Amino acid sequence: MKCLASIGLIPWSVGGNNRTNIPKQPLIANATSSCSRCISLRAPARADPELEAIRQRRLQELMASHGGVGNQQNPEQEKAQDDAKREAEERRQMMLSQILSAEARERLARIALVKPEKARGVEDFILRAAQMGQITEKVSEERLISLLEQINNQTTRQTKVTIQRRRSVLEDDD
Repeated sequence: MKCLASIGLIPWSVGGNNRTNIPKQPLIANATSSCSRCISLRAPARADPELEAIRQRRLQELMASHGGVGNQQNPEQEKAQDDAKREAEERRQMMLSQILSAEARERLARIALVKPEKARGVEDFILRAAQMGQITEKVSEERLISLLEQINNQTTRQTKVTIQRRRSVLEDDD
């Protein structure tokens, strides 16, 4: 059997000695060959069970602290968080229904279908204005349209494209 490294099937990682082309560490660690280079690629045997237990414990701690796959949160806590989010969203929708007319709510719902983040921003803006007392009556569809135009004018960014032509060395500047 040919050596996998010699025919180029096993890539080597960067960091080896450039003069002798001896790699520091291979990228693949499960080669099957009798070549001494390939034998060194095989995964090292983990003989120390205590070290393995420490590694597993540390991996679980990292996954739990970053909210990864091993999330060990209590199902009751998850349910409580979900309930709190649902209640907050219900209160938000109730306040919006009190502030917006039916037509304005429909328009905002159509906007939310296309651009949910923009609709959420408009809802936040309307709720803040109502809480500060700037909105005293129901917001009509026309007023919502004017608010949308104001928000668009504030957030519109103009892009400017400048084309710079490279000059050739042989071109005359005359």
